[in-house]
Amino acid sequence: VQLQACGGGLVQAGDSLRLSCTASGRTFSMYVMGWLRQNPGKEREWVASITSAGTTNYADSVKGRFTISRDNAKNTVYLQMNSLKAEDTAVYYCAAARFYSRTIQTSNGYDYWGQGTLVTVSS
Repeated sequence: VQLQACGGGLVQAGDSLRLSCTASGRTFSMYVMGWLRQNPGKEREWVASITSAGTTNYADSVKGRFTISRDNAKNTVYLQMNSLKAEDTAVYYCAAARFYSRTIQTSNGYDYWGQGTLVTVSS
């Protein structure tokens, strides 16, 4: 499956931004989808995930501010980011996992990756 993420940009602290990730293929609805982020010199950090059934999970750092959702008819997963902080600045990647596993909250849990979209939050 190929993933194409978009929606990044430069915003101010407190602003909102919505990322989108569109997948190719007919089996999108079966994948666990996730958003992860990375800064230079740091490991890729899991942000949120959503199962095929719509169950969501969030990293503590974004809980209450970010919302992950999916539209299977459009083969698209979204990440709505509200109350953005400077520390949210990163390249955001969407990813797809064929199976839900104990590593779904790490980069090892995913099989396919998008190209990344840069989010910059100025304070």
